[in-house]
Amino acid sequence: MVSREEIVDAAIRVIDRAGPRPSMDDIAREAQITKPRLYRQFADKGDLFTEIAARMSRRAFAAAGTDMTLMLHPPRQALRRVFTEYAQGILEHPNVFRYLGQAPVVQQAGAGVLQLDLGREAALRLERVSRSVAEAVPLDTVGLDYLSRAVTGALVSITDLWLSDSDTPSAEQTAEFVEQAAELVWGLIDSFLRRQGVVADPDVPIFSTFAEVNQSRSTDN
Repeated sequence: MVSREEIVDAAIRVIDRAGPRPSMDDIAREAQITKPRLYRQFADKGDLFTEIAARMSRRAFAAAGTDMTLMLHPPRQALRRVFTEYAQGILEHPNVFRYLGQAPVVQQAGAGVLQLDLGREAALRLERVSRSVAEAVPLDTVGLDYLSRAVTGALVSITDLWLSDSDTPSAEQTAEFVEQAAELVWGLIDSFLRRQGVVADPDVPIFSTFAEVNQSRSTDN
């Protein structure tokens, strides 16, 4: 039996090849199954949309790496690296991102608006990582959920802007996107830190900044 993962693989191939408006018939043919069998795996187009969005958000989040990039390197440098890798990942499947952005807005019971699934999983992942870092410092974690949504929402929006200039953005357009994304996201993070009384230099590793904050608080106590 063809799995859900294999059907998502087929859907991505169809979208890559034919553009961001695939039909379920085309996806079923690509997966080499009948349309009724496809609907036994996915309740409807919205169900498939959500699965593709989850796949893409996992890939996008993986660009941050597992090596504590944002902690061990200066934030500005680290963010440029992250968004360079993110941009490369998007350019592998630009039509998939366009598909997720152009999909009809459909309300699901208890699940919000489908289009928001594009960034929801990435935002939740980002919030979990941010919360673990903040609790280790420690910082007040109130508002981290809003920060995570703001970061992913802004990134989704400017990714759409970057891809709207042409079918395949030039190296110059991509470099501008990376620079703008890094500065925008750092601005959001910096604003959150300042509300916690932490003034961070974007050219100094954030780990060093947090170490100084801990030392200063220990001295004050």
